[in-house]
Amino acid sequence: MSRVAVFPGSFDPMTNAHLDVARRAAVLFDRLVVGVLNNPKKAPLFSIDERVAQIRDSVAEFGANVEVAAFDGLTVDFARRNGADFIVRGLRAVSDFEAELQMAHTNRKLQRGVDTVFLMSALEFGYLSSTLAKELAQFGGEIAGMVPPPVAVALAARFPQTG
Repeated sequence: MSRVAVFPGSFDPMTNAHLDVARRAAVLFDRLVVGVLNNPKKAPLFSIDERVAQIRDSVAEFGANVEVAAFDGLTVDFARRNGADFIVRGLRAVSDFEAELQMAHTNRKLQRGVDTVFLMSALEFGYLSSTLAKELAQFGGEIAGMVPPPVAVALAARFPQTG
């Protein structure tokens, strides 16, 4: 029996913290599906197609067991459609844990056969968020080392003054 996990998020944009979690999850599971959430309540900087393409380029070196797909709706439904028994979530700090714990319990209530696995972000990325990366790029800050190269290129195209 293969171990399948989904790693969901809006990834607007994907950061190196997200990439680190995906890299480690790809080793833990036989198949990892990075699920890019199309959330109608948010106004993303990048379209769903742009985010999927950026992430595909960013995880290409991880191997054939890593896939990227867009989804909308409930994460547990996405997990079920992909035959996943696990949801991977990254934690940066204790402050992330409360909301993630609530979501994990909710998902478990909705789909008993799906467990959430938490991976701590690497120490060097504990401060990093998509919001921070976007704001730095927007105001000309240095983003090297914060986002994967395909995302850095896309941010530079969107905000030409990006460092």
